Amino acid sequence: MEKDMNRSASTNAVLLLLLCTFFWGACFPVGKHALGEVHALTLVIWRFAIAAVCLFIYAKWKNMPMPSLTAKQWAWAIGVSIIGVGGLNLGLFTGLAHTDASNGALIMALSPLATSLIGSLLQRKLPTRSAVFSLVVCLSGVLLVLTNGELKRLLGFEFNHGDQMIFMGMLCWSLYTYLTQGVSRWMPMIPYTLVGMLSGLGVISLVTAFSAEVHPLQESLAISGYVLGDLLFIGVFGTVGGYLLWISGVKQLGAANASLFFNFVPVFAALTAFAYGQTVTSLQLLGVAIVIAGLLLPRIVKWQQQRFSRQEASLAN
Repeated sequence: MEKDMNRSASTNAVLLLLLCTFFWGACFPVGKHALGEVHALTLVIWRFAIAAVCLFIYAKWKNMPMPSLTAKQWAWAIGVSIIGVGGLNLGLFTGLAHTDASNGALIMALSPLATSLIGSLLQRKLPTRSAVFSLVVCLSGVLLVLTNGELKRLLGFEFNHGDQMIFMGMLCWSLYTYLTQGVSRWMPMIPYTLVGMLSGLGVISLVTAFSAEVHPLQESLAISGYVLGDLLFIGVFGTVGGYLLWISGVKQLGAANASLFFNFVPVFAALTAFAYGQTVTSLQLLGVAIVIAGLLLPRIVKWQQQRFSRQEASLAN
């Protein structure tokens, strides 16, 4: 009976994580569509504002008080949030205005790997052989797409400006993910995420105030109902819903197993882009396949080795 309950809980966790990665993957083509009517900074302001309101309501509903922290802890939490949440969204949606949604999702698929490598660098230890293998294979897949299969563009470092912006956003998010492991020891994740949304909103609003070409209020009053739906989807489902689903899945399956589901983000991004009528090339699909293979193969080999070890141990007994 207990085994059946555990299996059912694991199945539910898998479904939650698949739904989460669908929301995150869909944000790329949905955001690309919304950028046809609003500036990237206006989109990010909408995302942060919607997410902050939803998280505040959720925290009140769950009776979650804001933690009592020292001034140094508040400064650290806000600083890390500005780098990660603000940097990611600024790079991601500014970049999406100049590149394909599938390219953006493919670059973001490097995030778990980049987080691992940042950890190795900051801890001053060499990455594992499996991490190096994944890095080489995944970068090959991403570079194949970003250079359109042209070696001369790689040798000349000729990359689309949008791809460069998203890559920088991905690095900000990876650094944020690594640093969050320390922050989570003394600050609950829901209040921490709310602080992240408010910090991001503050930074982007400040950038917007000094940008003459961005007019959030006028743009918001002129948007169509379709794009309003895009913004609500990104804020509610792509941000708050995705985050809460991710937490639930990680609690059940663990961070290592849950991170594998991140590989579905570029797949769902490509499928959603196709549904939106956006172009998805065979080269982009090949790049997605290479990246997923680079991330999964070391895990599969490790599982097989562990399984073989357990079989040998059982035979010895």
